[in-house]
Amino acid sequence: MYKNLMSSFDDRKKSFEKKFANDQELQFKIDSRRNKYLGEWAGKLLGKKDDQIASYIKEIIVADFEESGSDDVLKKIKKDLDNANLKVEISEIQNKISEFSDLAKKDFQ
Repeated sequence: MYKNLMSSFDDRKKSFEKKFANDQELQFKIDSRRNKYLGEWAGKLLGKKDDQIASYIKEIIVADFEESGSDDVLKKIKKDLDNANLKVEISEIQNKISEFSDLAKKDFQ
């Protein structure tokens, strides 16, 4: 009986670990897709062309690895827009992050 109980706990543990790994992978995909949308949006505001936008999207994705959450992406986009003398409020960027997060989640449903 004890062996069956331990086996059951091991099975549950493995199941939870697998679910956690799957959830983490899905969140990574959602964040990457959100960053793609953000890069396209901000790149167009910055007047970038198609090949430049593709490069800028990569910059946004790399920036997202600097710290946990989306603050690093927010800071990069805000800095880039400010450097181009484009007056975009942080709240507008935050709204785009939220909007594109929702859109990315729908992409994976």
